[in-house]
Amino acid sequence: MTELDVATLQRRLAAFAAARDWQPYHTPKNLVAALSVEASELVEIFQWLTPEESARVMDDPDRAPRVRDEVADVLAYLLQLCEVLGVDPLAELDAKIDRNETRFPLPPTPPTPPTRA
Repeated sequence: MTELDVATLQRRLAAFAAARDWQPYHTPKNLVAALSVEASELVEIFQWLTPEESARVMDDPDRAPRVRDEVADVLAYLLQLCEVLGVDPLAELDAKIDRNETRFPLPPTPPTPPTRA
């Protein structure tokens, strides 16, 4: 099995769509709408679960495959949107983490009281 990376997955998604003549429908507007729908389908799985149940969702043989499918759908539409818009999702995530580290710095560490010997 070859190692997966974002570019390879984007090429596979593009080839899949091209083989079916779906490119005319893969506009930013349509991809964002599809992404929203798929994200909502993922939310639906968790909607009425308690926090404890949600933490164990992958242990549920009925829900776990649905979670995996919806995660894949969300990622597929996000990667297709990034491809259409020319956005490098990994570079943008890296830059966002940098911005968040600046926006939300770690709280100052309180001074350590001296110890008695």
